[in-house]
Amino acid sequence: MTRLAFSQDHEYVRADGDTATIGISDYAQDQLGDIVFVELPAVGTSFKKGDEIAVVESVKAASEIYAPLDCTITQVNEALADAPDQVNADPMGEGWLVKVSISDASQLDELMDEKAYAAHIA
Repeated sequence: MTRLAFSQDHEYVRADGDTATIGISDYAQDQLGDIVFVELPAVGTSFKKGDEIAVVESVKAASEIYAPLDCTITQVNEALADAPDQVNADPMGEGWLVKVSISDASQLDELMDEKAYAAHIA
């Protein structure tokens, strides 16, 4: 069963078993403005919750993206190298950042569901 969760820092996690897709929320991309560059980690790199895993640069600023849970990178969205604007156009679809294997699935319980996240950004 797929589970969608959000961090306080506006990352989303779409978890399916012990794997997940991570990106930034629609709210986050809207706050950043036009995204012009995305720096992604190397496949195979492991991160602890709270570690910086990527950088998204917009016309306004560069923003660090943090690991919402302990994970290892299994895939990066290579298409963003040529089309970083995908993060703006479809942040929770084609604009995903990384796919990971989850090290500690219990950390998903520390994240917000869609309703709590909506309240968080309201």
